[in-house]
Amino acid sequence: MTQEPPPEVHTSVNSRRVENAIHPVDVEAPPLPRPAKVPAMDREIKQLKKWFPWLTISFVVANVVMFVIIMYVNNCPKNSGSCVAGFFGRLSFQPFKENPLLGPSASTLEKMGALDVRKVVHRHQGWRLITCIWLHAGVFHLLANMLSLVIIGILLEQEFGFVLIGSLYLIAGFGGSLLSALFIRSDISVGASGALFGLLGAMLSELITNWTSYVNKVAALVTLVIIIVINLAVGILPHVDNFAHIGGFLSGFLLGFVLLIRPQFGWVSQRYAPPGFPIKPKFKIYQCILWIISLILLIVGFTVGLVMLLRGVDANDHCSWCHYLSCVPISKWHCDKQ
Repeated sequence: MTQEPPPEVHTSVNSRRVENAIHPVDVEAPPLPRPAKVPAMDREIKQLKKWFPWLTISFVVANVVMFVIIMYVNNCPKNSGSCVAGFFGRLSFQPFKENPLLGPSASTLEKMGALDVRKVVHRHQGWRLITCIWLHAGVFHLLANMLSLVIIGILLEQEFGFVLIGSLYLIAGFGGSLLSALFIRSDISVGASGALFGLLGAMLSELITNWTSYVNKVAALVTLVIIIVINLAVGILPHVDNFAHIGGFLSGFLLGFVLLIRPQFGWVSQRYAPPGFPIKPKFKIYQCILWIISLILLIVGFTVGLVMLLRGVDANDHCSWCHYLSCVPISKWHCDKQ
């Protein structure tokens, strides 16, 4: 009688190793203890989450609505002989020879809150330094600024939230209006360009102050600088208020060091650090130095600028070449604002 071989026992194994033993799948190993949650880690994860950019979207909607209101108040058919896109009725545009940007008349913009230095100084209408940010000279002007706001604003608001970016936008816009009022004395000025250049300036300073948090540092810096230089260069064209661009950029650049500073990589609050964990300072020394210097320059700059403006000082009297920053006359065009 032949003895049958014992039946083969087939087992499969998983790849988890505990105490140098391989356990078959059909044998349940005791579960490994789950690591306890660290509050600092939870906070780090929350900081990495993206904010929904509702404020940027709201700013775009507000600018568009404001432009429609301006065109309604302008009422071209009533005040002009011929209008562009007359089928819009009351919302039709001024003639091209008066406004090539497809927009309202200068008098309507002035009535709705455009920056007019004479009214700011002599009639104490300082609110025009803010209201002019929400006005645009035409459809082309509005589209260019809103496209820039969507691209830059959404990116920054997703990273830093609506409080910081909203404050930065408004303060930088005010800074652009202030510098414009000191140099542009005979014309009105409108547009969100100063605030937008403030966002660009803040992106640059944020990259500098949070340098250790970036991987492709040099590439990001070079790209951003090229974009800023190109946009500022466009400002030397006639009828473009480059002083608002420069003032907004400088304000945003300094504000970026103050508002958009991040803790250095690997920082953990001492409150949540386990015993024996090496504690790093929250901010690097250079970040603190830039924060202090920028805050001082902002306070001094805004204070001096406001005092000069309210006293009726013409900054061109103290800088004979500064007008070239806003317009450089060449054979193709001239800089006569009229």
